[in-house]
Amino acid sequence: MKLLILVPAYNEEEVLNTVLKGLKKLNFKSIKKEIVLINDGSTDRTEQIAKKNKVTILSHPINRGLGGALGTGLQYARNMNADIVVTFDADGQHSHKDIIRILKPIIEKKADFVIGSRLLKNSQMPPDRKFINFVANILNYILWSVWITDSQSGLRALSKNAIGKIQIKMNKMEVASEFFKEIKKNNLKVKEIPIKAIYTNYSRGKGQKNTNAINILVKLLLYRIAGQK
Repeated sequence: MKLLILVPAYNEEEVLNTVLKGLKKLNFKSIKKEIVLINDGSTDRTEQIAKKNKVTILSHPINRGLGGALGTGLQYARNMNADIVVTFDADGQHSHKDIIRILKPIIEKKADFVIGSRLLKNSQMPPDRKFINFVANILNYILWSVWITDSQSGLRALSKNAIGKIQIKMNKMEVASEFFKEIKKNNLKVKEIPIKAIYTNYSRGKGQKNTNAINILVKLLLYRIAGQK
């Protein structure tokens, strides 16, 4: 069984070495692991650090955004005939130990798509992020009829079935919600698993800006309207 861990990264030199070293510590008895760094037009030492850690590197000549990076990663996974994909943020917000937990429903064939939820147990999420996440959750339900407690989580696991069917078209942060459009369209089974969120001043600064929420909302509404034509 082949697992790809997709790590989209844009100018993450400050924490990337720690993130990649954590991922490299993961060992699975019957799963072959490949860490794939999608360098999304970084202008710092992101690519050099990835090379030092001897991971697979896919590079964009310009910054396309999170959706663009994940789209590139998923296409690579299809080309490599991967059995499972995990998406993992490069800003240090996730614990590599949680990957084992989100893989379990996929391996046991109980889900096609697993979300690592930061809100199911003892959440450390700041109040402003909780509010924005809640609004995004409601919007996802209105648009795609899929209810998730943490729709904006970057820690996800996809089965081979989901890898083959999910097609990412949006380039920016709205990709988090586009996943649920694809889940609904392809009738994929979703499961949430509680995970730990690691919030630092760095990860907060690198994450989605609160002021960008309205822009994302407008894009998603237009995307939904266009899809109905």
